[in-house]
Amino acid sequence: MPQPRDVLTPDSLSMLQVIADTGSFAAAARTLGLVPSALTYRVRQMEEALDVLLFDRRSRQAQPTEAGQALLQEADRLLQDMDAVAHRVKRVATGWEPQLTIVVDGVIHRATLLDLVEAFYALHPPTRLKLVEGILSGTLETLTSGRADLAIGVSVQSSDTASLQTRDLGDMIFRFAVAPHHPLANAAEPIDDETLLAHRLIVVADSGVRDAASVGLLGGQDTLTVGSMPAKIEAQIRGLGCGFLPDSMVAPYVAAGLLRVKDVARPTRNMRLRYAWTPSAHTRPGRALQWWLEQLESPTTRNALLAHSRHPHLPGGGSDAV
Repeated sequence: MPQPRDVLTPDSLSMLQVIADTGSFAAAARTLGLVPSALTYRVRQMEEALDVLLFDRRSRQAQPTEAGQALLQEADRLLQDMDAVAHRVKRVATGWEPQLTIVVDGVIHRATLLDLVEAFYALHPPTRLKLVEGILSGTLETLTSGRADLAIGVSVQSSDTASLQTRDLGDMIFRFAVAPHHPLANAAEPIDDETLLAHRLIVVADSGVRDAASVGLLGGQDTLTVGSMPAKIEAQIRGLGCGFLPDSMVAPYVAAGLLRVKDVARPTRNMRLRYAWTPSAHTRPGRALQWWLEQLESPTTRNALLAHSRHPHLPGGGSDAV
C-alpha cells in the first residue's frame, strides 16, 4: 500500500485542485492530458494511502467529501509554501542569508529599531529576521557564542572582542530617577552615596551567563532585580525603588509627572555603546548583514537608536548603572 508521503506530491495535489475546479474526472483528465482511467487510478492511490474517500462518486459531478475539502485547503497552502521555498532558495543563492539574528541591548530605542526592520522588509528579502534582547554582558555574549550575527548596544569590554568587528554607536548618559512619592523625591541635592545606600535600587538582570556584569551598585545596597528596561521603569514609577535610566528613555515619564530626575554627587558618566559583528575570513558578509551595517554607518540612524534626537537631555547627575 502506498504511504501518504508517496502520494502527496505537488503534481497529485494540483490534480485534486483541477478535479474540484472542473467538477468531473473526465473534464479534469482532458485538462491534464490524461486518460480518465489513469487519473482515477491516481486518486484511488491517494485515497488508499490516506484511508479516506476524497470525492463522492454517487453523482456525475465529482464532489469533494469533507475529508477531500480539508485536503484541498491544505493542498493550496502547501503548494504556496513550496513556491515560496523555491523562491527563497533562488534568492538565497544570490547572497542573502536564510536568517539574520540581531541581539539588541535593552537600552536601544525600540521604535527606531522597528523602523529599520520595516525598511528592511520593504526590500522583500528572502532573509528571516530574528530579534533577541540582551542586557549588559549578555548582549556581547549572545554574539560571541554564535547565537547572533549582529549585536547593537554592546556596553562591556571582553577578551572575546578580539575576533569581532566593532564600531562606536554613541554615548548614553544615565540619570537618577524616582517617583514623585518616593522618599528621595524631595531630598536635598546632590544626593550622596550614603543617602543612596539607604534606599532600594531597581536593576535589570544581566542576561549573560559567563561574565555577568554589575555596574553602579553600592556595596550592601538593597536591590530589586527585574528582567527588562520596561519592567525597571514600571517599578520605579510605582516607587518600589530608585535607579538610573537613560536620559532619553526617562524624559517622557518626567514630562508626564511620573518620575523626577535628581542630581547625585557621583560624577556624570557616559556609557559608550558599540555595535559588533563576527567577520568571515573567507567571504563578504551576506547581503542582509551588509544592509544593516550600511544603515548603522549613518550618524542619524545611530543617534536615533540612542534616542538622542527624540528627547531633550535632562539636568541632573548620572551613572552607568542599569
